[in-house]
Amino acid sequence: MNPSPPPTSSPTPPPRPPTRVLLADDHALVRRGVRLILDAEPDLTVVAEAGDGAEAVALARTGEVDLAVLDVAMPRMTGLQAARELSRLRPELRILILTMYDNEQYFFEALKAGAAGYVPKSVADRDLVEACRAAIRDEPFIYPGAETTLIRNYLDRARQGDPLPARAITEREEEILKLVAEGHSSKEIGDLLVISAKTVERHRANLLQKLGMRDRLELTRYAIRVGLIEP
Repeated sequence: MNPSPPPTSSPTPPPRPPTRVLLADDHALVRRGVRLILDAEPDLTVVAEAGDGAEAVALARTGEVDLAVLDVAMPRMTGLQAARELSRLRPELRILILTMYDNEQYFFEALKAGAAGYVPKSVADRDLVEACRAAIRDEPFIYPGAETTLIRNYLDRARQGDPLPARAITEREEEILKLVAEGHSSKEIGDLLVISAKTVERHRANLLQKLGMRDRLELTRYAIRVGLIEP
């Protein structure tokens, strides 16, 4: 009787290539620190860096990246604005928002913009790697400690019959508000957005009326408060 042949072991699948990350933050020191965190992981590698949202969009359009990690407050284009643009241009790209602002509005805005979630910079060394892996798995990421607050606030609103937090201003008004707060004139804003200075003035007047404000200074304070620019 012939002995049965030894079982053949199935070949080991080749290891998956690391996730290619685009990192966007206008502070070089922050980018360096975040890069050290991500590059220390065998399944993550930073392949591109951007200093503002517009540069991030340009790099993501032309470069081969799997995941964009975007700071909220950046010059020219915020992380949320860049996320909306990238979601339209490259719907397969995974996106995470990195922010100094621990704010439930940002969480919902990040999801609406197409991001998998957001990570406060204060806990990036602890949570960013897991957030990146969750994004690649196409799962929303809520950093530990946020769930209780988000659920409690949601339940409070549901009990009172209130809807989820809504955007106070449109995407175009947000673009103009950011540029006004950065000190650009109506002509400069018009040139940047390829619209007339008169259209910029009309949007600016709408912003003042919607937000109940009187001048550029109050608009700038509001832009800082909602994270469009940094103080």
